[in-house]
Amino acid sequence: MSFEPKRKEEPVYLDANATTPVLPAIVDVVTHAMKVCYGNPSSAHITGVQAKHLLEQARARAKQLVQAGKGDILFTSGATEGIQTAIVSALLDARKHTLQKPVLLYGATEHKAVPNTLKHWNSVLEIHAEVLAIPVDKNGLLDLRFIEDNAVNALVICTMAVNNETGVIQDLRAIENAIRSRNTQCAWMVDCVQAMGKVNLALYKTTIDYAPFSGHKLYAPKGIGMLYIREGAPYTPFIAGGGQESGMRSGTENLPGIASLNELCRLLLDENDTTFRSHEELNEFRNQLKDAIEDTFEEVTFHHEFKLSVPTTLNFSVNNLTSKEVIDLFDAAGIRVSGGSACSSGSNRSFVLDAMGRTNWESENAIRLSFGPADTRAQIETACQRIRSLKPILAQNCLIVSDSQYPNQEACAVGLTQFRHQGACSWLYVASDRSAVIIDPIVELLPRMERLIEKQKLNVQAVLDTHAHQDRESGRVLFAQNLQLAHDDTDELGWPKKLESLRLAENRLEKLATPGHSKDSVSYLLCNDERVSTCFCGDMVLPHGLGATNKLGGDTVALGKSLLALNERLLESTVICSAHDYKQCFAITWAVQKQQIPLLAALVNQDITLDDFVEQHALQSECEHRLHDAKLCGFVNAQASEQFDELSSSDAVKWIKTTTVTVIDIREPYEHSAQCTPCQILEQATTVLNIPLTRMADALISERVDKDGNYLLLCRTGNRSRQATVTLKNLGFKHVFNLKGGVALS
Repeated sequence: MSFEPKRKEEPVYLDANATTPVLPAIVDVVTHAMKVCYGNPSSAHITGVQAKHLLEQARARAKQLVQAGKGDILFTSGATEGIQTAIVSALLDARKHTLQKPVLLYGATEHKAVPNTLKHWNSVLEIHAEVLAIPVDKNGLLDLRFIEDNAVNALVICTMAVNNETGVIQDLRAIENAIRSRNTQCAWMVDCVQAMGKVNLALYKTTIDYAPFSGHKLYAPKGIGMLYIREGAPYTPFIAGGGQESGMRSGTENLPGIASLNELCRLLLDENDTTFRSHEELNEFRNQLKDAIEDTFEEVTFHHEFKLSVPTTLNFSVNNLTSKEVIDLFDAAGIRVSGGSACSSGSNRSFVLDAMGRTNWESENAIRLSFGPADTRAQIETACQRIRSLKPILAQNCLIVSDSQYPNQEACAVGLTQFRHQGACSWLYVASDRSAVIIDPIVELLPRMERLIEKQKLNVQAVLDTHAHQDRESGRVLFAQNLQLAHDDTDELGWPKKLESLRLAENRLEKLATPGHSKDSVSYLLCNDERVSTCFCGDMVLPHGLGATNKLGGDTVALGKSLLALNERLLESTVICSAHDYKQCFAITWAVQKQQIPLLAALVNQDITLDDFVEQHALQSECEHRLHDAKLCGFVNAQASEQFDELSSSDAVKWIKTTTVTVIDIREPYEHSAQCTPCQILEQATTVLNIPLTRMADALISERVDKDGNYLLLCRTGNRSRQATVTLKNLGFKHVFNLKGGVALS
């Protein structure tokens, strides 16, 4: 198929809490500072004097903006340096304490820079205080009683003005009363990074000792920030050297950055300037975005009370879509959002929402949509239009309940589809006549599968487990009930008692007892005549690994016998479908499985005895449990090659022009459909296949891909396509390359 190039559209940027673009007016003053006012503020000549004047003008404006009174403003490299400076200063002063049980308090929803800094310097400086998180209620507001109860022993208390994930505004006056009613001496730091330009600050009216700010969160460049220090608050220079900043912070000042703060403060202080929107306008913008999100995704949960948060932040989850799916879809459509905090994007869940008592699903799948206070009505309207444009794509891919407005469905469930959730795998096999089976169903994915089954008019024959899962709740009974399947005549794993095999169009599904991982473990073999194309083996065999036998009913001898029995039935080309995929390889054959697990190969080739297998399995299991989580359902010690070949965009274009190449877009169909970012690879290719990772196993079974073919794999950033490239290389594909950087860098 040929790929139809999409019209270039500017991205819609809705991740302002992570960082903001630099305003044109600020770009101008930064450029001026670099080109004209480039002097060293410490120099005595006229150029230096001019630079010094700019620096002090910026300091005066910053003090005016935050109403610092007699407090100091110290220019820093950003909020993280400000936090370090404040906490080190406070802790050094606190070393003279006489408390029996000193504590350091921080809000449970603070940015990780705060508790990590507290813990680090508490250890380095040997303060030996107990570090305690202040709980929050369901709205994210700090527990004032907890503060009162612990403030008397507090050396340092750290809170924040506005939360970076939810936009929740803390009641600083109430917090101050809770602290100072019990302790007038402890240091109090308030993270004001997300407050500037959104909340009025009058720091001189408070007993806040330190308040860090960051320029790049509000239209200034990265690498510049400032720290408010209350008059009389303990202070020790964090950076010593040449004595700049009146000896408070050494190092030549970042004058272009300081110039950017100077202009930013000027804009915020100018009541006649229209750069920043009013609170009323921003509230209206948020409501528009909220309506667009609800109209598009239908089942949405917002995680914060709008009346308790700044109007520029929306934190939500789509009830039946993971955050990764939503972000990938948004990104393909040119909409930039983040999952929770951008600083913790490697995390699986939001500690902020955990602290607020939100459900696992909400915490694991939170989306943070944030815009800036300088965004225009036109920008917000464009964002809403772009979000709403996703609805037909969601409907066509059975991701929402569609109506007559979107009657066509591009998604086709025929074949084998993998569904993943937190390392667990569920499989849906659909035959050509739409008869289907679900294997190892995952509770959280029930709504998704139900929509797919309904819209694709699938005839589900059975919902099966490969064993009684001990690491998670099985969705089998709930699935069967919701799909109105009779389960009175099935065994404890869902197999119809009166049937030896299940007929699925031209194929049949057989059940084979394969105990070992647990006593009840079975494998399901998908056969065409006598050929076994697919083996659903649960956790007996994992991609590049073997099942654990330390679970209830586990038996290594039985596992070895089951592996031998499987080897009698499986072909070298049989695709293995497990209940967990810790290596994220998505597809593997029995031949490769044996090749990459020496212990398995030795057993089935009769190079070792069953007793030898039991002994070596025990040794490998013990080693794996020491290195990794003993709760895993198997150990992965494969000798799989992680090597892969990749091409830059320019080299890929040359290859496409000189060789017959099939481009495989391994993104999900909804991402492929929403793609609006120009990609010269997709535009140059004559043959483009959309085979998402969830359908990679099906592509092997159906032979849509050929080991001798030339393939270039791509995705959004190159990460998923890299995983797929590694897997295909391990499966023996000779000419398969990953597009380095994916669509993002093409």
